[in-house]
This record gives sequence, structure tokens and C-alpha cells, in this order.
Amino acid sequence: MEKIWQVLPKIDDDFISKNPDYNQVILQLLFNRGIKSLEEIKAFFNDGYEKLADPFSFNDMDQAIELVIKHVKEQNKIVVYGDYDADGVTAAALLVEILKILKAQVDVYIPERAKEGYGLNEKAIISIAKQGVKLIITVDQGIRDKEDVARAKKLGLDVIITDHHVAPPKEEDLPDCLIINPNVLSEKYIFKSLSGAGVSLQLTRAIIQKSKLAENDKKFLENKLLDLVAIGTVADCVSLTGENRLLVKAGLKVLNKTKRLGLQELIKAAQIDKRELEAWNIGFQIGPRLNAAGRLKHANTAFELLVIKDKKKARDLANQLNVGNKTRQAITKEIMEEMAKQVSNQVNQKIIIGVCPIDEDKSSTVWNEGVIGLVAGRIADKYYKPVLVITKSEDGYKGSGRSIPEFNIVAAVEKCSDLLDKYGGHPAACGFSLKPEKIEEFKTKMQSLAKAELAAKKLQPKINIDCELNLEKIDEDLVNDIAKLAPFGQNNPQPKFISQAAQIKDIMTMGVDGQHIKFRFNGFWALAFGRADDWKDFKIGDMVDIVYSLEKNEFNGRSEVQLKLVDIRRCDS
Repeated sequence: MEKIWQVLPKIDDDFISKNPDYNQVILQLLFNRGIKSLEEIKAFFNDGYEKLADPFSFNDMDQAIELVIKHVKEQNKIVVYGDYDADGVTAAALLVEILKILKAQVDVYIPERAKEGYGLNEKAIISIAKQGVKLIITVDQGIRDKEDVARAKKLGLDVIITDHHVAPPKEEDLPDCLIINPNVLSEKYIFKSLSGAGVSLQLTRAIIQKSKLAENDKKFLENKLLDLVAIGTVADCVSLTGENRLLVKAGLKVLNKTKRLGLQELIKAAQIDKRELEAWNIGFQIGPRLNAAGRLKHANTAFELLVIKDKKKARDLANQLNVGNKTRQAITKEIMEEMAKQVSNQVNQKIIIGVCPIDEDKSSTVWNEGVIGLVAGRIADKYYKPVLVITKSEDGYKGSGRSIPEFNIVAAVEKCSDLLDKYGGHPAACGFSLKPEKIEEFKTKMQSLAKAELAAKKLQPKINIDCELNLEKIDEDLVNDIAKLAPFGQNNPQPKFISQAAQIKDIMTMGVDGQHIKFRFNGFWALAFGRADDWKDFKIGDMVDIVYSLEKNEFNGRSEVQLKLVDIRRCDS
């Protein structure tokens, strides 16, 4: 699908004159990210995660810490109730680690995706209560589990919910317990975009601060958790601005020197070039392998990897996750192929909804529910429409959705709450469960909502371009300055530039099957992975407009600037 190129508005001379210490291109990039004052610029480039808001600024944090300390002192059993994705697993690992250091009687419980689903559930609560547990602390979940929290309290359990997902809009629909979630409407905590791991860190920081440890020891414990927070934050695709930027930037420094045997072995198993890990290494290499455990089998494997102290076991677990990731890729491809027919039948719909097929004998082909969110995401990217993928589960059907900026998918799902057993998520992603007899009515209502919301909107993917660059003015100093804006991710994307009327001087294909292509413009090579077939008609001598990002290619001790090609068009197109 052809993309709309949108060059963002150019900064004015007044903004440039007020900030003479910064390169004009860098000022444009900062302005594009909403950073418009000298104070905001200085804060953006601040490296100190110490600038995080006081954890005790959460409404319920004082009471939550009092409750945790009470159970630790009384040596009561505590369970950290995690989630099965990378954010939930890292959030659980960091909290369990500190509680154990402080001599708490603590264990972890991570539900099995296929059998238990997302959030608290009755069987798990009953089982936990029978083990004599007195306190459940959820991480990365629980904000919509009002009934399950009430059930736990009836069984004599105290509950603390830590979560970051969108909360019910009505106060009476919240769980009746202590809640640490920046997205509760009445919550005064200032930064609303923390990941589950980020929220868990703030609870953990508060526990550490209230401990009797020496100040140096407190600082050491907080710092050693940051690699886990960076992984959870990047893997969960939350905004990499504000506090998340501070956490990831600091966390990458810790990750590059991590002492965690499991992470060391996972980096080796994934064959990650460990010159210096960046946010994209988490997003595309580490995160997917941690997620693979919960998608296919059980996330306990990922949790154990993060806390393991035995090198051989760490290597075995890392290899398991690596193999699991390859299996996940194969399953995703298979479901994509099965979805193709359903997609083709919905070309005129504003939302694509796929359901695992029903055979003639009325039995269902079960799609692995651990990967349906990935399938929804890929289809949403390909067709630029919101997408829901629904599959058979043990007690009904489960669905996962991914969306586009023009459509808040969790808000739409909430309007269908009377048809659903459970639901939750973000504006760009959601999950839900429902009974089979409700599927058709749910599909019809979601199609109606999408049609009404998107009727007047042109659904065509856009490339937001930061500014135009003259190829002759690109040098290593500029690339180094741009790198200071990292880590890149949600709301702080890798900068994209446009250069017009560039002449192709040379063309090369690469890869075993020649699937990659690179073009030479002036003194620079522009590389594009997997696009050789898409751009095979371009010839040496063609005049083209190009959209690209800038990076350094370091090889055999040499460093040179290269362009990473995003899109290319002939000048007359």
C-alpha cells in the first residue's frame, strides 16, 4: 500500500535563535517531539532516572508499603501474581528479587495463557489461599478484576493491584483494594505512561526506601533492577518519553553490563552482536524470545531465566526460548495464511475480524491464542485497518486486537462489554474473551462502531518525515548528534529524513536469496532489508526522492555513515 509522505512543519527562526547551542536539525527533531523550551530540552537529555517522581506520590503507596512491611515482618506468605508477557515477567522478577533480599516469604504465580487467560482467576485464587498465602501483589494486571479481588478478600487475602492498563471510568467498578496504577482517573501520579515493569519498580523503590538498609545499598539495589525495567518498557511498546525515556536510557547501561546469567545466555543464544545493546535489540530480539514462553507454553520459563543463578541451567533455558521463538514465527506464518481468505472477504469493511475456521463437522481449528495478537498486528500494518483475531479456547473464545491511530480499539471494545466475559487493553491493542454464541453479534457491533468512527477518514498509512536534508551536508557529527536522542521507540521514533532529486549511482543486492538491496547516492550507501523485489525496477541513473534514517555502519574497525532506506519514489511520481 502506497504511503503518504508528510513532512512535519519547519521550525521558525525564533526557536532557533533562542537555542543557539543546538544544531538546527536537532532543534527540528526536538520540536517535532513536542519539546519546545530550553527547560524541556535539558530535561530530555537528562540521563538520571533519579528524576523519576517520588513513588510515594501514588495515592495508595504509603498504605501499600505499610501492608507489605507488615506481612514481611510477620513472615506471612506473599505471592507476586505476574503476567505472561515480557512486561509482566520482568515486573514480577524485579519485585520478587527485592522481596527475597529483604527476607520476605515470597513466591511467584504466573497464569497459563491458554488455560487461565489474562488477569486474576477463581481457581488460582483458591489454590493460592489453600497454600496459606496472606498477600497477593499483582503486576501488570488486575485493574478490571473487581470480582476476583472480592473473592480473594473473602478467603482472607490482602490484595495490592499494580497495573498500568486503562482503568474502568467509574470509581465503583475498581477493585476494592489498594491500587498502584497511574491510569486510574483519580490518581495524582503525574506520569501516566509507565509500563507494568515501571509501576512495579516504583512499588519496589518505595519498599527499598522504607527499608533499614544503608543509603549506598539502597541505591545499588534500585540500579540493578533497571535492566529488567528497560526490557519490560520497550517490549510493551509504551511511550519512550518522560519517565520511560529515563528508565530505558539508564536501563540500557545496566543491560550492557548485566550480571544476570539468564540474560547473558539469551544474548548469546540469539546471536546478538553485543557491541552495545540498543532499544531495538530489546524490541526485536530479547523481548520476542521472552514472550515466546508465554505464547506457546508457560511464562515460568522466561521468569526463571531472569532470576536463575546456575550458568548451565541458564544456557538451557535460553536455548529453549530461542527454539520457542522460531516455533512462534512458524505458527504466526501459518495463521496468516489461513487468515488470507477472511481478509479478502472484508475489503469493504472498516475493521477486519478473523475467526478460527469451523470445519464441516462443526469442530474448530484452534489457532494458538498466544500469537493471534501478532497476527492482528501484521494484518493491521499491511492493510492499515483495525484488526481483531478470535480463536477457540478451553472455555469459549478469546480475541486479540491491534489498531491504527485513527481508531481507539479498547474504547470500541468497551462499548461491547455486555457481550464479553473479560476485556482490557490500550487504544492501540486489546484482548477479550466471549462465548461462541456472542461472536456474530460482537462482530456486527464492532463493524458498526468502526464504520461510524472511520467513515470520514482516509485510511492510508503515513510516513511522518522530520525534515528535508541535503545529502552533501550529512556527516558523522550529525549522526552522532542524532544518536543522543535515543532510545527510540513509541512517541520518540527514529528520525526520518527526506532528500529529493537524488541520483542512483550504483545498486547491489545482498543476502542468500538476494532479498536485500542497497543504492549508492553520492558518497553514501542506502540499505533496505527485504525490499529487493519491491524496488527491482529502479536503475542506475534514476532520479529519485528518498525517505531514510541515518546510522553508522561499523565494520572491521571502520566507521561510516549509511542511510537506512524507508521509502523511495521516482521524482516524477
